[in-house]
Amino acid sequence: MEMDKNKDAYGQELMVFLKKEDAYEAVERDDGFLDISVNAPALYFSDYREWPDIQKKAVKKAKGEVLDIGAGAGRLALYLQQKKFSVTSIDNSPLAIKVCKERGVKKAKVLAIEDVDYFKEKSFDTVFMFGNNFGLFGNFKKAKRLLKKLYRITTDSALIIAETTNPYDTKNPAHLAYHRKNKERGRMVGQNRIRIRFKNYTGDWFDYLLASKSEMKNILKDTGWRIKEFIDEKEGPRYIAVMEKK
Repeated sequence: MEMDKNKDAYGQELMVFLKKEDAYEAVERDDGFLDISVNAPALYFSDYREWPDIQKKAVKKAKGEVLDIGAGAGRLALYLQQKKFSVTSIDNSPLAIKVCKERGVKKAKVLAIEDVDYFKEKSFDTVFMFGNNFGLFGNFKKAKRLLKKLYRITTDSALIIAETTNPYDTKNPAHLAYHRKNKERGRMVGQNRIRIRFKNYTGDWFDYLLASKSEMKNILKDTGWRIKEFIDEKEGPRYIAVMEKK
């Protein structure tokens, strides 16, 4: 499911930053909440020294053939390539993949997470979903469906290394009100309906899922995956889940 290039706000943001021009990231939620960050673009281009500690710990678990889902500007792939790993980077943003290639990512493909069954069975030993990209699973049912797809395209000893944020760890009134609204709608508390905006570009709406550890364990039931370990921030709501096959 390739993104319409005219709606590739995220990719436009990355391309502008690549050209060393001022960029920002605006994430709009369907309740009207708008989160604007001038730091986000730089994070997508950051090198290993600038990564959060939990990512530095998690990346050491890479093994074999690697799949990088939601590659952005390719920071993870570039690091792993330096470490002599074979990495395939995917993103549904055409411009993001263009940025990856221009920065030296060897294998980068425009591909949405929904289409990971494009790859052959047992193709990968490690799947990375850095930068809150567990969120790309979208919702409870979709997550289960996609985890089963990832099961098929990975080897028997494969790992999924996915980052997320515990949505319950907040005191922000706007977020708490959204949580209540989600419950009323029968959605998961951390199931955010968002779109990316940049300049005159506006992306399509999509669900982006934040989950607690207990919710994640519930999602993994009957998918063939289980939690191997959690890597926690020293202070803060973010964590990385390391999943292995049962």
